[in-house]
Amino acid sequence: MRYRFNNFYDLILTQGRERGRKVALFVGDEKIRYRELLKRVDLFAGFLQSKGIGEGDRVALFLRNSPEFIITLFALSKLGAIAVPVNTFLKSDELHYILEDSGAKLLVASVTLEKVVNQAEVDTLCELIVWEGGLRVTSAFNVSFEEALDAKLEAKPVMRKLDDTAVIIYTSGTTGKPKGAMLSYKNIFSNCETGAERIHITDKDRVVVFLPMFHSFTLSVGVILFLYVGGSIVLVKSLQPFSNIFKQTLLKRVTIFIGIPDVYNALSKAKLPWYFMWFNKLRVFVSGAAALQEHTLVAMRDKFKKAILLEGYGLSEAAPAVCINPMEKPKAKSVGPALPGYTIKIVNEAMVELPRGEVGDIITMGDNVMQGYLNRPEATSATIVNGWLLTGDMGYMDEEGYLYIVDRRKDLIISKGINIYPREIEEVIDRFKGVAASAVVGIPDEKSGEVPVAYLELEEEVGSIDEAELRAHLREYLANFKLPKAHHVVDELPKNATGKVLKRVLKERILKK
Repeated sequence: MRYRFNNFYDLILTQGRERGRKVALFVGDEKIRYRELLKRVDLFAGFLQSKGIGEGDRVALFLRNSPEFIITLFALSKLGAIAVPVNTFLKSDELHYILEDSGAKLLVASVTLEKVVNQAEVDTLCELIVWEGGLRVTSAFNVSFEEALDAKLEAKPVMRKLDDTAVIIYTSGTTGKPKGAMLSYKNIFSNCETGAERIHITDKDRVVVFLPMFHSFTLSVGVILFLYVGGSIVLVKSLQPFSNIFKQTLLKRVTIFIGIPDVYNALSKAKLPWYFMWFNKLRVFVSGAAALQEHTLVAMRDKFKKAILLEGYGLSEAAPAVCINPMEKPKAKSVGPALPGYTIKIVNEAMVELPRGEVGDIITMGDNVMQGYLNRPEATSATIVNGWLLTGDMGYMDEEGYLYIVDRRKDLIISKGINIYPREIEEVIDRFKGVAASAVVGIPDEKSGEVPVAYLELEEEVGSIDEAELRAHLREYLANFKLPKAHHVVDELPKNATGKVLKRVLKERILKK
């Protein structure tokens, strides 16, 4: 596969020269054109280089959605340094762990996260903090982003290659300590090339970005892809108020909307004004990070007649996209065929490919597969085998090569030697009136080995559900051995930043009782 650029800085340098007057970022009432974005990137790179940041150094980004996030990302590329985006929902101990594990020399952080940063004892790990968000300080350890740009320093570029590490994305840590997935420029650019081809994205498109940019899905598909093709990004700093997302989508003539299932579930129920439905320019909704519920797909299709909702699949270790439904022929409940140039196989535990329609482990190969986990050669060799990325997910493919996700292998429940897939049970529970979302986990059982237990999050307007009716509903669609042994109603299911349910937390709750 051929790529248009060698690295992030090569990208913004080229676009800044060729599309200088075009708006790259819409941020509220501000318009940042490509040439202005390039200018800020150059200035910040000059400051960072003056502070000793150079080739191979790691810099952590503990930033809310902001132009500074994007500027920092590209400035680091100019210096040959490596960006480490950090989940802004983390607590101080978790931030400290990632800074220590990555060996970050410098931290760029938002003032809104100052309390967490201060509690994380950053001064014992990093040499400097650059603050985004209006903090004007002058000290040996703290500098504001504005002061960094005002220094007006120039940097000598280090031309990084496609196979060089661009970013280190830390996994969500659902099964222990987070691991840093090292992604090259080629990994991310391959997502840009294949994603643009599959969804027909051009420089005429505008995307609204409100999901956290520290996540690989938003970073690759929402940010880098649209700058890669020369499009425009409508940057929204926060999910709240939710109405502002629709306001920006309408006023800025957004064509591509990138979200997660929770957002689409809310969007499908939202009472939008007639003028939004009449005048919006949306043509594609893209969903990732977790599985869409069937009723959400149907509701979105009925509500938005001019746009199509496409579900895809990926993981941080694949930069992250692996496949997405094509616009010409999407299939409900499927995440589509592999993106161009990528390969997907369904295999058994001996890595032997299985026939179409048979459930097994999903493995993938392509330019998107990460370089490995930082500081963890054993974990890398267990995850990448002969070039194949072992995703940890289970699924099957139909005769046309469309992938269907069944479940995570680690979530598989084995009861009396029989495989039970929690996702199958969850899909049935989610169809029950009053249920907003569900999660099924396996717990130890003396007789069966494991048994399924269900957690239910109810719709806001629903106070309770009839458990007898729920059991009757489940018996209608599920074999007896799949029926949950207990149902627990909770105010809210524990989720990570992208809406994926943390089943480990649910299991811990049960085992502590």
